Amino acid sequence: MGRPVRRPSPTATELTVGEVAARCGVAVTTLHFYESKGLISSRRTPGNQRRYARDTLRRVSLIRVAQRLGIPLSVVRDALDALPSARTPSTQDWAELSQRWRDDLTERIAELTTLRDSLTDCMGCGCLSVSACPLNNPYDNLGAQGPGPQRLFSRRAPDDSDGYHDDRTDHDGGRRNLDVS
Repeated sequence: MGRPVRRPSPTATELTVGEVAARCGVAVTTLHFYESKGLISSRRTPGNQRRYARDTLRRVSLIRVAQRLGIPLSVVRDALDALPSARTPSTQDWAELSQRWRDDLTERIAELTTLRDSLTDCMGCGCLSVSACPLNNPYDNLGAQGPGPQRLFSRRAPDDSDGYHDDRTDHDGGRRNLDVS
């Protein structure tokens, strides 16, 4: 049956790896992984045990929600790096992080809404299996503009004769990656 889960004391300022794992609902190895990626940090006791500041609970919660939403860990790390490391982040610190993410989250919401509303229509992916594909993407003409679902990756541009333009390419021409690694 295993050992009972030990919840951290509400007054404890430092938590063991087991307490953080139990309170956040993650495996101890997940915390070790987050630490190896620079997402959280701990100090070592004289007995070489990890101790985490209590604000690690919020950081891990943010990481988990961000992962669930498809936000890359590198983006999460950059955001967490902006928080103070010498003290517990204040409400103002968290508000500033939230504001920095606002535009990106708004764009992600718009993209998810577009995906939800477009699943039964032609995405320009080249499958030609949906009845609208022969009208919207005859002979997979959108494939000449690049890989993937061109109708979802594209933005309408007034000077673009066919109405498709992708303004979200990176410096080497690749599409924006939503990988969570």
